[in-house]
Amino acid sequence: MSDSPNQLASVPNERGYFGAYGGVFVPETLIAALDQLTDEYKRTKADPAFKVELAELQRDYIGRPVPLQYAKRLTEHVRANTTDGKGAQVWLKREDLAHSGAHKINNTIGQALLAKRMGKPRIIAETGAGQHGVGTATACALLGLDCEVYMGTEDMRRQRPNVVRMELLGAKVRGVESGDRTLKDALNEAMRD
Repeated sequence: MSDSPNQLASVPNERGYFGAYGGVFVPETLIAALDQLTDEYKRTKADPAFKVELAELQRDYIGRPVPLQYAKRLTEHVRANTTDGKGAQVWLKREDLAHSGAHKINNTIGQALLAKRMGKPRIIAETGAGQHGVGTATACALLGLDCEVYMGTEDMRRQRPNVVRMELLGAKVRGVESGDRTLKDALNEAMRD
């Protein structure tokens, strides 16, 4: 498949495929919700007002675009360890500078804005290290949505500062005791919810 802008604008196709790849592989019980989401996403994608609101939130709330930083010493190290003394320049994309401290907010703000547009009062998420949960809780706090985050109790123990951040943002963090008490188990509980 070509990466031309015109071709990328037409994917995924109506069946959810990107060329020969893709599709929908989810439990039958989620199909109706996914169909509703797909229909609203198509309408929203064409709405200039939504695009403006999202762009304003990305710029003024998240702090996008985050800067690039030239990694001089790492570049020197890379070049010193090549046979010809040449090599790539290394630049770092500073997603740690985005509001909530990680790239997760880039997705969660758009998802929460779409959910609000759909009239959904509650967001359900799962998290392992807690960054996705913090991003979700941040977006929900901003937009006035209830937020429930499922997290394995072992991950909660290891990532206590992120649990506190989610709770400070108003999220209900649901500890999951099944299995290994980690992300896989939290994902299962979020899907059941």
